[in-house]
Amino acid sequence: MAETWIRLLGPPRIESAGTALRQPRGRKAWAVLAYLALQPGGTGRARTAALLFPDAEDPLGALRWNLSELRRTLGADSVGGDPLRLVLPAGWNCDVMAALTPAGDADPRTFDGELLEGLAFADCPVFESWLEDQRHRLENCVLTLLYEASLAALAAGRADDAVDLATRALHLDPFNADCHAVLIKALVSLGDYRRAREQADKCRELYRRELGLGVPAEVRRALTDAAPPAEPGLPASSAAVRSYLDAAEASLSAGSVDRGLEQLRHAAEIAQRTGDHHLLAESLVTLSGALIHQAGGRGAEVADLLHRALKSEGLDPASLASAGRNPGRPASRVAAAAYRELGYLSVQRGIPDRAAGWLEQAARAADGFDDERSRILAIQGMAASDTAHYGDALAALAESSRLATASGGRRLLAFSEALTGRVHLLRGDLEPAAECLDRAQELIAAEHWTAFEPFVAGLRGETFLAAGRLEDAAPLIDRSWVMADVAGDHCYLTLAAGAKARLSMALNDQAAAESWLKRGLDTTPWYLWYRARLLDTAAEVAIDAGSPAAGDYADRLGTMASRGALRELVVRAHSHRAVLGDAAAAETIPWLAKDIDNPALNSYLERRGQL
Repeated sequence: MAETWIRLLGPPRIESAGTALRQPRGRKAWAVLAYLALQPGGTGRARTAALLFPDAEDPLGALRWNLSELRRTLGADSVGGDPLRLVLPAGWNCDVMAALTPAGDADPRTFDGELLEGLAFADCPVFESWLEDQRHRLENCVLTLLYEASLAALAAGRADDAVDLATRALHLDPFNADCHAVLIKALVSLGDYRRAREQADKCRELYRRELGLGVPAEVRRALTDAAPPAEPGLPASSAAVRSYLDAAEASLSAGSVDRGLEQLRHAAEIAQRTGDHHLLAESLVTLSGALIHQAGGRGAEVADLLHRALKSEGLDPASLASAGRNPGRPASRVAAAAYRELGYLSVQRGIPDRAAGWLEQAARAADGFDDERSRILAIQGMAASDTAHYGDALAALAESSRLATASGGRRLLAFSEALTGRVHLLRGDLEPAAECLDRAQELIAAEHWTAFEPFVAGLRGETFLAAGRLEDAAPLIDRSWVMADVAGDHCYLTLAAGAKARLSMALNDQAAAESWLKRGLDTTPWYLWYRARLLDTAAEVAIDAGSPAAGDYADRLGTMASRGALRELVVRAHSHRAVLGDAAAAETIPWLAKDIDNPALNSYLERRGQL
């Protein structure tokens, strides 16, 4: 029997090969279907009726009619209950559900177009706002699926497939340097050096013409990088690989990052020649981890290494679903680390649905390795915090801290405690925030972990700032900026610039706040949440100053937060728009804020008269 697909991306339709199927009648029926498809936990009838039929004499009656229409199309048991849930019949699929399923393995080339393309809902302003947010989120998710599928194809030796997938991804985001890099890598792998150079030239011209920038470093590396040759005459043996891995660990511990990376590249090159797949996977994961956490690498080079490592371990990185169908597969620290790093990259790039899939696989592979489980839980807590699921974040981080303590991982404990402090700070719980951040600072000092200090110092300064203790806040926020600047870490520079701007506003220095915001916005952080939070501050400062830039900041924040499912920052974007006169945004705020458990957010909105 042919599969039946509900296509909500592009012009909505239900299709099955060789069969003409009944279609739901009316745009509101499609709207109800899309809304339920994107509410996997269900949603209340009254809430759905108020969202989609705000002007109806009998909103619940209008909802019942449209639910009946869906049942006539999908089957008697497809929708119902309170909360309402969508249950697809056997053999049916829905593209948006498949795209957002963490362990989904559908071909991303079948996801084409925006959500409910061609339909408008001006009579439902809150639903229209929700629809715009979801369109951004789904476009980002599809882009990611295409990008990751191209990396997996490249790792599997299907370079022609990688070319097709990367090309499709670039149609969605022509400025995505990672997609350009994968396309160039795939063309080089095919031996088509002319097209690879032409693609690099296209990227260079696009960045010069539209952005006034040079060619991105990852694109340049994709065209020119090759593994450094090992020492002449050195045998391809596991002993040689281990020696390079040990030497690299010593170099990185001593702060010699470039030397350590060179040694790790030697290890990977020799491991490739040994034919030992597990040793190669270990070398590739160790190299990628050093690139991410020591050299600030986040792009296609690192993701390619991780996909190759999983392939070497006998896993198919293109199919998270198939990876989860083998419960008898033994735990693997290397596979767990590879999945975890891919999850970390997805969290920072703002694709929480995909991150959940990687981290779920990491947790399966890490069974029995408490230190690795602690790392995975910390990243799950980070993702939950970014998306304003604060209860889930605190639970994950508490377990991460417990495991880190049990395994003696002081850096792991510092990381989890700092992230816990961030959650408390965002929720306005200043005393527990201070306690967590003070513990993290003590651990950082004991470990001489200066690379992580800007994050913790900045947040501790913000805790003092929120308590009105400006004299205590200033030196810590200054230290955060200096340490981030010395390290050249754009993520922490963005964080520190926002804190400096908020401190300047507390000191009634509008000019200084605007100057710090400009410096922060000139950075290029990988971490989407940092960038979005800085835009939130920029919108506030511009509104206070009566600056015409306020609307632009609010719009950019809204788009960015929607793409990354950063729910609280989506609400704050609507809040800024409402202050600037957007009536639809004002209507949307209470509806969105109701789902977020954050007293500090509610207080903020109440002060603005928006709840």
